[in-house]
Amino acid sequence: MLLTVLAACAPLPAAGSPIAIESVWARSSPAAADTAAFYLIIRNSGAEEDALTGARSAACRAVELHESYQAGSGMMGMRPVSGGAIVLSARDKVELKPGGLHIMCIGKQVDFRAGVILSLTLQFQKTGDQIVEVEIRE
Repeated sequence: MLLTVLAACAPLPAAGSPIAIESVWARSSPAAADTAAFYLIIRNSGAEEDALTGARSAACRAVELHESYQAGSGMMGMRPVSGGAIVLSARDKVELKPGGLHIMCIGKQVDFRAGVILSLTLQFQKTGDQIVEVEIRE
């Protein structure tokens, strides 16, 4: 299990890809909770812009790219990202984190217990699909 968790934390570039994925995780949540969020860092070492256009996982009925925003009365809200994609500038990184950009799991199909490792496929406009492992944390 330790090797699996370490693999989930290391950058994972696809062969020949300028895109590397690191620190992929989600919070544990009770089985009764219908949704969860995935967080990660995406590095684009390439000379061209790319974009994360979607994701999928057998652990979720649906997966959407979301952003948090300041709603009225000091409340935070969530909504799908504008334009349906997260743009990755050349030679830059994007962090998906609590309170910001994230990947939303809607209709959880499994229990998100600490220590569980899930598979998540990230879909990039130019690079194509990259499969990563998600570590569920407390």
